This record gives sequence, C-alpha cells and structure tokens, in this order.
Amino acid sequence: MSTLPATRASLLAALPYWVSLLTLPLAAFAAQMGGWWVLLLPAFAWLLFDILDLVGGLDRSNPDPDTPEEALFWHSLLTMIWVPAQAAMTFGLVFYATRAGHLGGWEKIGLFVGQGVISGAVGIVYAHELLHQRDRVERWLGDILLAMVLWSPFRSHHLRVHHLHVGTPADVVTARYNEGFHRHFFRVLWRMPRDAWRAEARMLARKGLGMKSRANPFWRYAALQAGMLALALALGGIEGLALFALQAFVAIWQLELVNYIEHYGLTRKHLGDGRYEPVRPRHSWNAEHRASNRLLINLQRHSDHHYKPDRRYPLLQTYPPEEAPQLPQGYPIMGVAALIPPLWRRMMNPRVRAWRRQFYPEISDWGPYKRGELPRPRGA
Repeated sequence: MSTLPATRASLLAALPYWVSLLTLPLAAFAAQMGGWWVLLLPAFAWLLFDILDLVGGLDRSNPDPDTPEEALFWHSLLTMIWVPAQAAMTFGLVFYATRAGHLGGWEKIGLFVGQGVISGAVGIVYAHELLHQRDRVERWLGDILLAMVLWSPFRSHHLRVHHLHVGTPADVVTARYNEGFHRHFFRVLWRMPRDAWRAEARMLARKGLGMKSRANPFWRYAALQAGMLALALALGGIEGLALFALQAFVAIWQLELVNYIEHYGLTRKHLGDGRYEPVRPRHSWNAEHRASNRLLINLQRHSDHHYKPDRRYPLLQTYPPEEAPQLPQGYPIMGVAALIPPLWRRMMNPRVRAWRRQFYPEISDWGPYKRGELPRPRGA
C-alpha cells in the first residue's frame, strides 16, 4: 500500500473520534448566546450521546492488536492537540465570561458546569490515555490536562494504586456493592489524594529517597496546578478563579462518576494472607455502544485496558459475556442512572449477583467483600 492511501485510511479510521472537537464551537456559541444555550455542552456530552447510543447500536468488532504505531498517527494526534484545545476553551471562557455583560450569574455557572463536564468526560479521559504511554511528551501532556482540573494526584493513584489493587480494599475507586454514587464520591475525594501520596512515598523509599526529593511528582503537580490557578486569576480575577474552580470540581465529579460505573461491585477473590487473584477481564464492566465509545475513545472497553494498560485506545479489544460483564447501556445513560441510587441498584445489583454466580460459585459469604473488611493486599 502506498503512503498516501495508507494515510487516508488512517485518517478516516480516526475521524469518528474527533467528534470531541465539536465542543469548541459549541462552547463559543453557548457563551455568546447565553440563556438556556449555556447548557449546550452537557446536552452534547450526555443527552445527544444518550440518543446516539440508543440508535447507533453496538460495535463488537476487534481491531488487529498488532497494528503498527505509524497507522495510529491520527488517533494519537487527537489526544495531543486536545491539550491546547481545552486550554483555549477553558481559559477563553474565563476571560470572556468575566467581561460579558449579557451573562448573568446563573448563566456563568451553567456555562462552567458544562465546561467541567467536557473537561471530565473528554479531557481527563484523554489525560488517562496519555499518562499510560511510554513517550515522555505524552505523559507531560497528560499532566497538563489533569492540572487544568486540579486533580493531578489522579496520575499517581491510577498508576500506583488502581491498576495494581483494583477490586480490593486498597482501591478506593472500586465502588462497593450497594454503595451509592454520592457516598462513594465523597469517600474518593478525601482518600484518593492520600493514597496517591502514600504510594509515591513507598516508591521513593524503595529508591532510598524521601518525599522532599525532586523525584516526588507531587512537586510537579503543585507547580502545574498553581500555574493554572494563577492564569485563571490573571484572566478573570476572583470571579474567574471561582469559575475555573467550579469547572474543575465538575470535571472531577464526572471522572469519579465514570470510575464508579467501571468497577461497581466487582471484586477480586481473596486467596488468604492478603493475597488476591490476578486482575482479569471479569473485573471491569464493559459497554460496546458505538457512539459513546467514539466520544470516550474506547474507555468502555475497560477490561482490555486493565489487561494491556499501555495499549492505545483504537486497539482495545472487547470480550464476550463469558469473559467480561456487560453494562446494559453506555456510560452516558449509566451515568444518569448512577445519580439516582434506587434506580442504579435496581439495574445493577441483579447483574452483580449474576456475576458472582457465574465466576465465583464457590464463594458463599460475600459480606466481607461488600463491607470492605478483607485484608489490604500485600505491599499496599
């Protein structure tokens, strides 16, 4: 195949994922129009993709996992150019909204709630992709995206805690069976940064270093986040700083809503003495919905991500129900359900119980798993 047709094929394959860039003109239009138009961004990310998931069907096809890196150029480019795109959108809105006389207080709040939804549903998802790559530039870009939502410790926790200890009491991100999202969210808010700090401390201690060492990534996190806050303050004053902080909080809320969905009620079997079975595809919920997987760059193929964390998003595989549990709908619809705990439990608790019967018929007492009473994994 010649270079030009191969490049065209690569571009066409990546193009559906570039739908996220539509949020830039939508944000500009919403800010200019005001009124109910300020809800355009959450309507795009949630309502539109709820509808598209219902009509777009499922995508069970699996790409060739050995596809060469050069064939993924346009896929990788998207995650990298999103960094300046999100910066322009976020700080452009800070500058504009704090000077726009036609925007009232509630309109500004609505606008930055919408921006937070995009920063979380797109920005943090792209950061997640970037921080898993071997390329140093990509990891730095991931750090910049996380700093834009003031949630930089996510990197340390995700790499040092979540991927090692998912489905065990050491991973606060793994939602317990029957635990409502709102309770789970506030548990994550206070424990995740603490656990990230402790994980980095253990890593540095193994190298004979302390937390005051320049190798401690929390120094980088602090500097990047301070820079983002200073820029928001310079562009919009105290009001701009408050609006920036609002979008950051909403982005974190959006992220943890997704985390809640991904592992709800799924636990690894305790083998005794703080030992747990290896992570397997069965320990993540999957969704094969075509539309939301384009917006979320295949994040819903979550089992394969835990199996191959550095595998780029266009190559993630899906699994049959015999190997990995399936969500009834994509993340946008499941996110709405998670906000209503009785509805969520009605939808998901029977599925968790069926998962237990399917994969662990030998376990008769699930009480310690549900209550998080089992020992922490060794080394956690």
